[in-house]
Amino acid sequence: MAAVQPDVPGAGNDILAGFREVTASTVQETVDLAADVEAGRVPRPDLVLWPENSTAVDDAADLAWIVERLHRAHPDVDVLVVDDGSPDGTGRIADGLAAADGRVNVLHRTGKAGLGAAYLAGFRWALDRGYDVVGEMDADGSHAPEQLDRLRAALVDADLVIGSRYVRGGAVHNWPLHRQALSRGGNAYVRLLLGLPVRDATAGYRLFRRSALERIDLEAVRSVGYVFQTDLAARAVRAGLRVREVPIDFVERLRGESKMNGSVATESLRMITRWGVAERRAQLRRALRRPGAAAAPAGRHDQSAAGRR
Repeated sequence: MAAVQPDVPGAGNDILAGFREVTASTVQETVDLAADVEAGRVPRPDLVLWPENSTAVDDAADLAWIVERLHRAHPDVDVLVVDDGSPDGTGRIADGLAAADGRVNVLHRTGKAGLGAAYLAGFRWALDRGYDVVGEMDADGSHAPEQLDRLRAALVDADLVIGSRYVRGGAVHNWPLHRQALSRGGNAYVRLLLGLPVRDATAGYRLFRRSALERIDLEAVRSVGYVFQTDLAARAVRAGLRVREVPIDFVERLRGESKMNGSVATESLRMITRWGVAERRAQLRRALRRPGAAAAPAGRHDQSAAGRR
């Protein structure tokens, strides 16, 4: 399952050019890996989760745009749209797409409980229906569906694969310097405070194995906003899961407007600080219980060959 978040936009020619460049660079990769998928050497994601919390959809064409693009690259993938009673008509639009295409599903919920709650509802929906691979992907064009095969290939020997902007080979296109500084600084803060060996813990392009979500214990997750991504990455590492990062090209959104703002970023940093302090206290208590014992690493993490520094 790849999770996509609907968004709408205004896109300049430079952004479109960046999108075309990214798409062209991955076409051959997609074709080559398709043979591995058909031969059973690579697991295939089979559902796309789409929470509508992070952006707004203006009309059916905007929502249909990313679904069509995803299915052009991966016709075997199902889509789930999680609608929390959005007033912008996302649920109605999604119902129309579902009626026309059996690969599209809609989960209607009452009231908005945050991005994390929408993801958790979608994850449970997928697990209840036997999906073996669950993923996340922004639907605004910033994550190229054509690069999903990079994550798919890495899942062969991983439990969670993160499409990373900040490993070797990864790139960010058309972002202003202040956005890059905020993102890189936030990830550095996460690594420092939480001790996570992940370079892009805030990334939203991911694939989970079913077994990974079951070991993370979704019922214990309480984060609801954008910090949800960091929370799940931390839980995966501490559960001893194999976490791997692969490089992707992140392109400034082609559609929609981000709901990330200063207050959202501040709240995320506040929660990460709280978790970091709690983790350091727990480490101290463990050290006091076992004098002289070195703390073992919390989990296994790998950056792809392209992603090692």
